[in-house]
Amino acid sequence: MAISDVPPQEYPDIVGALPEEPQAAAFRPFIPASVVLPELTVGPLILGTLLGIVFGASSLYLVLKVGLTVSASIPVAVLSISIFGLLRALGLRGASILENNVVQTAGSAGESIAFGVGVTMPAIMILGFDLEITRVMLVAVLGGLLGILMMIPLRRALIVQQHGLLKYPEGTACAEVLKAGANAEERAIAARAAALAGEAPAAEEAAATGAQAIFTGFGIGFIYYTAMKVFYLWKDVPEKVFKKPFEAGSVSVEINPALLGVGYIIGPRIASIMCAGGVLAYLVLIPAIKYFGGVATGVIPPGTMPISKMAPNDIRSAYVLYIGAGAVAAGGIISLFRSLPTIWHGLKGGLADFRSRNGAQAGAGILRTDQDLSLKLVAGGIVALIAVIMIVPQLHLQWNLLGALLIVLFGFLFVTVSSRLTGEIGSSSNPISGMTVATLLLTCLIFLIVGWTGPTYYVTALSIGAIVCIAASNGGTTSQDLKTGFLVGSTPRNQQIAILFGALASALVLGPILLVLNNAATVYVPLTDPAGHITAAGYAPDVRVDPATLATLRTEKLQGPQAKTDQATYHSWQKTDAVGGPAGRYLVNDAGVPVYLVDPGINGTHPLRPDGTKVTKYDAPKATLMSYIIKGILNRQLPWGLVLLGVMISIVLEMSGIPSLAFAVGVYLPLSSSSPIFIGGAVRWLVDKYTAKKFAGQRLTEEQLTAEGDKSPGVLMASGYIAGGAIAGILIAISQGWLTDFDARMVKTMASNPFFAGGWSDLLALIPFAVLTVLLYLAGREAILGHRSAR
Repeated sequence: MAISDVPPQEYPDIVGALPEEPQAAAFRPFIPASVVLPELTVGPLILGTLLGIVFGASSLYLVLKVGLTVSASIPVAVLSISIFGLLRALGLRGASILENNVVQTAGSAGESIAFGVGVTMPAIMILGFDLEITRVMLVAVLGGLLGILMMIPLRRALIVQQHGLLKYPEGTACAEVLKAGANAEERAIAARAAALAGEAPAAEEAAATGAQAIFTGFGIGFIYYTAMKVFYLWKDVPEKVFKKPFEAGSVSVEINPALLGVGYIIGPRIASIMCAGGVLAYLVLIPAIKYFGGVATGVIPPGTMPISKMAPNDIRSAYVLYIGAGAVAAGGIISLFRSLPTIWHGLKGGLADFRSRNGAQAGAGILRTDQDLSLKLVAGGIVALIAVIMIVPQLHLQWNLLGALLIVLFGFLFVTVSSRLTGEIGSSSNPISGMTVATLLLTCLIFLIVGWTGPTYYVTALSIGAIVCIAASNGGTTSQDLKTGFLVGSTPRNQQIAILFGALASALVLGPILLVLNNAATVYVPLTDPAGHITAAGYAPDVRVDPATLATLRTEKLQGPQAKTDQATYHSWQKTDAVGGPAGRYLVNDAGVPVYLVDPGINGTHPLRPDGTKVTKYDAPKATLMSYIIKGILNRQLPWGLVLLGVMISIVLEMSGIPSLAFAVGVYLPLSSSSPIFIGGAVRWLVDKYTAKKFAGQRLTEEQLTAEGDKSPGVLMASGYIAGGAIAGILIAISQGWLTDFDARMVKTMASNPFFAGGWSDLLALIPFAVLTVLLYLAGREAILGHRSAR
């Protein structure tokens, strides 16, 4: 059938709207500018927002667990194509390629905001303050919208004028997925435009296999994690602790489908480097501390008990965490300095691009594919956001002109840098953490110069760093999305509206999710005996709060399972120094005596409730880095001996040519978290070997082979594992308060289950995880979930 004979069943008259003469343009989008398809409609906007919330929630879970996120653009695009394809098959209206692009654009905002929130906001609790819902939501909303608005003026320069120079790898790959899901009419339009331009039409690919891989992975991940964590069918963290002569050495693996998926996506190199850091911590540092310190009869600070009485996790909490934090801080700073030439190159190019922008705006005579939001609207939005930052009290920036100036300066600087670097090296390699470290370092040094030191300015500095971090992260994501739209022929203004809408919705939802995850794993650590005297180790018995100040403190009751045993009302006290006991939040009685230490779910150190119930803590390694920078500069209250050991570890790695930041994160994280990532990376290594053999006759470059792997069913199934496992974990965390009795019954029922309890449980629990791993390997090799030809 000739192209001109294809009936435009869904889009009347659009084929006829194509120009009849060949067009001599430098670039031709998939859908020409002269063709108008349905684009910014309600259904795709809502679907994209909902998918953005889902993938944003799973990304937040991951960044709290291991400090990493994975791109959501391709999975969201595949899901959109599949969902609207199903609706079309049922006789309902499907979606155009431009509507699918709107879904993908709105859906990608959640992941970038989740990264910024998870990297910065938990540092509030490490610094000794409360994680207030309004503060988290304000930072997420203000940073997310600011990053998008600051990037919009750069679109024409970065996306259009430098097409071919800035590759935007993830955005380009996502455009290929959207083209593969185009319907017959859209392919006819693209083919006729190609013929008029004297080009060959693009090859057709099917998107059904990708959707099947994501949905299958999501279902498997969700069911697996629910069976493990709700019904306790098998042990969740198999572990082996060694005895003498290798006392306190241990190996463990958290058999979590989300972590397995992360390892597959990030690849074998980074996965193995991260796990190597965990090996150093658990098989070198902890046994060494036990060996040398076990002979001491007294307490060695900052520990609170003799090392001879410490289990491996006690040693990690007391000593290795500080070493890991020092390594992460040094690795982040070294990564920043290593990135300075690239960042400087991006800054110069971005500013030159901004100056060269001709200022043309949407209106008469402007092509549909070149219409942006009005610069007046963009500038007004930025001014309004800065005004809100200076008015609201939660950010500690009220009428703080210096703070507002730093946000504008660092925000525009790093949004520009992030947007350009994303085009050069991709989102995955974009050093957002390094930019945040630089922001906090410079902010804290400026505070130090003007005399703003001490705990009062902790939140101020962190608010500036958090807003800039989220803005830079979302700026890079926005540039990737606009590149995708540029390639498929979308209207930039519609994309910008979609990502603003998606970012706002995700920012409003991710704050409550962060608090739910924290509260569900919060432990109230008793400090007093029945007579009301402080008896907990590490606390002075005379620690008190002045009763005269109790009226100024807010009151609260215990939440969650522990509320059943104590219904009393207490005063919430934020202790910001280490005199008489650790800094943190305490519940104080009417006599001013601290009764409980509130150990948070994020970065907390007490994994057991007083009744012995185990809770899942979140280590948030990069938030720890941010808190150490602030505290180290503004108050200098750190165990510097241990921190400097970590710094030296990172320096030795850099001298050996090994990227220190990934290794340092592994030192800080539990080995149980990095080991499943290593297993996922090993599976990807095997699959990549197979892919290289499969395409051996095509003489593909390394970049092309990587692109083939990134579009494979294995990556999409790994994305499903991540989303399924993470969403199950979030739902379980939400329900922990009212499933306590059910949990207790299930634990009692499964006490005789050899996969969950008993001497063989650590080994038998690996069997379900092995099945999960084999399925991922088979999907990567396309032995299941369809087949793609070696083109």
